[in-house]
Amino acid sequence: MEFAEYVARQRPALMRFATVLTCRTWLAEELVSDVLGRAFERWERISGMDEPHAYVRRMVVNEYLSWRRRLTRMSPRAEVEPRVISDGADERAERDAMIRRLAGLPRKQRAAVVLRYYAGLSDREIATQLGCREPTVRSQIHRALNALRIDLTATAPTFQETS
Repeated sequence: MEFAEYVARQRPALMRFATVLTCRTWLAEELVSDVLGRAFERWERISGMDEPHAYVRRMVVNEYLSWRRRLTRMSPRAEVEPRVISDGADERAERDAMIRRLAGLPRKQRAAVVLRYYAGLSDREIATQLGCREPTVRSQIHRALNALRIDLTATAPTFQETS
């Protein structure tokens, strides 16, 4: 497969994956652009692999983890409210709320959850992607889901019964 054909087919999927991973569209665009630039330089080797898309997705995860470190060092520390663009659709509101909850997770927990529930990878595949063992993957996902459940119960509206 030629690189241009790969990009035409897989860039939208990589963008969705990176957006869920980073919780920021602008950062996802930068991330995917950087990764595709590096993949282009190595495309002859990458295209010969059994699963070139899995390799490029791993590049996105690795780049995200290193960007996160760089952003922490370079970003201002002011409290800024995220800008939420509401078009009135319930689906969009739910998506934005989930991205905000995901953004509150530590980066490895977020990466594990995104790889499991968005990319549909197994524990073994996630462990390979993150460079850790399978039990670590399971504990990261367990902790992330517990944190998301706590967050959901904290923001859930309470209803009072009337008798």
